[in-house]
Amino acid sequence: MTTFIDFLEKDQHFREKLHNTDMEDIKQGKLAKELDFVSHHVRTKLDELKRQEVSRLRTLIKAKQDLEGGNGMLFDHQALLKQFEYLNHMNPHTFEVDDLDRLIKSATKDLENFDKERHEEFKKYEMLKEHDRQEHLKTLDEDERRKEEEHFEEMKKKHADHPKVNHPGSQNQLKEVWEEGDGLDPEDFDPKTFFNLHDTNGDGFFDDQELEALFTKELEKIYDPTNEEDDMVEMEEERLRMREHVMNEVDSNKDRLVSLDEFLVATKKKEFLEPDSWETLEQNQAYTDEEMREFEEHLVQQEQDLNQKAVDLQKQREELERQQEQLNSQKIELQQAVEHMERLKSQNVEPPPEVHGEFRSRI
Repeated sequence: MTTFIDFLEKDQHFREKLHNTDMEDIKQGKLAKELDFVSHHVRTKLDELKRQEVSRLRTLIKAKQDLEGGNGMLFDHQALLKQFEYLNHMNPHTFEVDDLDRLIKSATKDLENFDKERHEEFKKYEMLKEHDRQEHLKTLDEDERRKEEEHFEEMKKKHADHPKVNHPGSQNQLKEVWEEGDGLDPEDFDPKTFFNLHDTNGDGFFDDQELEALFTKELEKIYDPTNEEDDMVEMEEERLRMREHVMNEVDSNKDRLVSLDEFLVATKKKEFLEPDSWETLEQNQAYTDEEMREFEEHLVQQEQDLNQKAVDLQKQREELERQQEQLNSQKIELQQAVEHMERLKSQNVEPPPEVHGEFRSRI
């Protein structure tokens, strides 16, 4: 799988930083700070795969609608099979609603797994960031360490000092998008019109990307790529949390798409009109103390394994050098024996028997 760093290298700013950073800086975690300045439009390979899966999911939903609506003649079985090459064993003439239901369930499961992987990658990122911070503190004297800790707490406090974040998917949150993003009068807010405005491809559904786009205004309250205390990787995790929350609240049939009907039903619920406050990522640590301990132990084990490999390689190198020295010594002795025989031959002197024997033994 393409790694997070592999994909970030496609970003020009980050690629230049990566190529101009030496290994010692990377080990000390200095490169990690540059992640804060990578554009939030840069997505991991996982996101590319997710978008492909969403596209296939749309195709499946449309096919199911055609069949259920009596428009079976419009259903292009061959086109569907091209998107799902692993289904070629199925007879395209017997594709039924039940077949599509199974495929939809499989596709939504794949998307859930993508999200789980994203969460796990983020958790590792956060633990590694804390690990690097603690390792850096160990290199400082008491006074420097105190100043560093004070600066860290100051940055945390500064990051937490932001305007109130609206509950994702609530009336207040959507009205803010309606007013500031769409430039419309909040008094004229209409859920159906809002849905149609932000259903960017006009297919009658909100997918993952269309929902996530609705949270940009909220995220801008918390994160600014020019601020030292704001981490853009954390911003994308917050975006993911917001989208998952809205999906859980609104997507009643769990097909990973929010239809207009599902959206309108949700706008009549108490949670939409009178939502609870939203707890941001800074209020929800991504990992437990136990997970951090296990992560630290894993890093220690990795370091020990690498050190052992280094020791083994050094021993192999020394053994090869010893063998090379033996070969060089034997080569010199053999050359000397040959030269000695050539001298005797030029003088027409028969070499002593022990020279013959020694020469043959070396050959």
